[in-house]
Amino acid sequence: MKSESEHQPLEPSQDSASLLKRLAGPSSTKAGLSKDQDEINRVIAEVSKGSKFYENEKKKDKELSEKIAKILKQRDEALHGVDVRAVERNVDHIIEELEDQRDLSQTIVHVDMDAFYASVELLRDPSLEGKPFGVGGGVLSTASYEARKYGVRSGMAEFVARKLCPDLIVVKLDFERYSEMSKRCMTVFRRYDPNMCAAGCDEGYLNITQYCRDHHIDADTCVQEMRATVHKETQLTVSAGIATNKMLAKISSDKNKPNGQFHLPVDRDSIKAFMHDLSIRKVPGVGRVYERLLDAIGIKTCGDIYTHRAMLYLMDKQFGLKFLLRTFLGIAPNTVQPGRREQRKSIGAERTFHALSDKQMILSKLEEVANELAGDMASGGWTGKTITLKYKLDTYQVFTKAKSFDRWVSQKKDDLFTIGKELLLAELPLTIRLIGLRVTKLKDLHAAEPVGGIKCFFEVSNSPLRKRAKLKSDIDEEEEEEEADTAPHTDEDSMPGFYEEEDLESDHSGNTCGDKPRSIVHFKPRSHGPPSQAQAPIPSRVRSNSERRAGSSGSRLAKNCGSNPPGREPQSISIAGSSERHTCPICSKQLETDNQGFNAHVDFCLSKDAILEAQVQARNPKKPMISGTVSKKRKR
Repeated sequence: MKSESEHQPLEPSQDSASLLKRLAGPSSTKAGLSKDQDEINRVIAEVSKGSKFYENEKKKDKELSEKIAKILKQRDEALHGVDVRAVERNVDHIIEELEDQRDLSQTIVHVDMDAFYASVELLRDPSLEGKPFGVGGGVLSTASYEARKYGVRSGMAEFVARKLCPDLIVVKLDFERYSEMSKRCMTVFRRYDPNMCAAGCDEGYLNITQYCRDHHIDADTCVQEMRATVHKETQLTVSAGIATNKMLAKISSDKNKPNGQFHLPVDRDSIKAFMHDLSIRKVPGVGRVYERLLDAIGIKTCGDIYTHRAMLYLMDKQFGLKFLLRTFLGIAPNTVQPGRREQRKSIGAERTFHALSDKQMILSKLEEVANELAGDMASGGWTGKTITLKYKLDTYQVFTKAKSFDRWVSQKKDDLFTIGKELLLAELPLTIRLIGLRVTKLKDLHAAEPVGGIKCFFEVSNSPLRKRAKLKSDIDEEEEEEEADTAPHTDEDSMPGFYEEEDLESDHSGNTCGDKPRSIVHFKPRSHGPPSQAQAPIPSRVRSNSERRAGSSGSRLAKNCGSNPPGREPQSISIAGSSERHTCPICSKQLETDNQGFNAHVDFCLSKDAILEAQVQARNPKKPMISGTVSKKRKR
């Protein structure tokens, strides 16, 4: 029986309004949802009130409110005594420079299958036609359009969905079936662009510029034909957006859902007009956190970006000026490429279930995850050196623990389970509702052996290897995922908010596991924005949208944020309980440090002077080296 306080409605304050919106979940902008979101949000809050989920969301909302208060104070200090007009003129110059980058030459299409899992289930069971149903268990992966009218959506707890829609039918997931249908759809899309970029099992980006030229048809006809072909061969419907870049195409594909298409006119004025009144949340990748931060400073639409351009200029680090200006202008990348194996940084699997506290039942779930991960590693041809355990408590807090090895981890289930069990047992007793394993520091077993090792980077300039090679440290820096709770990545091919939907906590025990201590790795879930090439998913099996957010992009070890004076070797950073012995492949020096310190040392060894000296040495082996780390090796 509910207490009297549980029946009392939330107080009508700004804080409660933000909490109501947060409780609504990250997919509250999905197509086909009821227009009366306020009533739906109220029901969600009332159903959730008193639960651990509610308390966790309330805590996060309070923390974000405190962060916003600090940012508003910083804004006031930044604007105090400033000649705003002069600052605006500076920003206008930046806008002019960005405008010069506008490229209207390409025709980009974003295709998005309509309620994909639900549509596949409807083909299997036609009796579901016209009925509200969802796909999943515990948490819904998707919902039919009939269910969405009641406010039911992906990522929603089943008990909340049933409160909104008492007649809701819930169907279990069938990944093999979804994978089969996904391949059939993607086969059709690749007829129009062999280099399409799949952004998941049910959506992707195509560049149809060349296809339209070769077949002498316009973009609208091409996309109409493509959608009709998908329906003919799969009985599934697809919506599409046609524009000059990926961001605009993504936004456009949502305009005429389901089973429709929208073509944004190809001219500067039409694009700017289209963006001006667009809600900032509609921008791909802008999640709940970033949306609320922008809302707090008066930015609700893309047009508001220009109004507040002076303040954004003065607070660039907090909000990412150039990304927002590009958004206002409707300028974004139009390069479409498929994801490449060498860009993959991790492979993992996880399970969500009703909260468990029994040790054997938790270990049974871990064994299921280990079995799935082992299969994915074997079929995909991957191994790695770091295993990370992820678990979510019944309080909805998420923790991660990791252990690194000098050897390549076996693809056998028993090995993965043993490592995961070792990490987990040190934390029990716990009550857990999600458990996952992830492998990082990957090795591609399908890749050819590298030629010449690291010395290939020192080839003379006319060498083909020298022309093609790119230092790993540079690649890692370009591909580093951004934690975009406040400011977006400066890379123009990234969108903010990709990984902001789940606030992750550090390891709560502080204890090391096993003989070798471990560092902490955070998983950041993916949102629905268009991925950069570095983030393009290469799934080992089809996953739901919520699963893709939770794991398809993988995890990265934290990078060293410090800087060092030019020409000076950085100090090795030692984190308690995480140091290991490494051998530098350049100078052969033995280092007792963590990954950050080791990478910093290698970066130093690969500095400009060292590379130049190595190039000179390659041309004239008899000439001695006189400076830098490489010369020290010669002296030894």
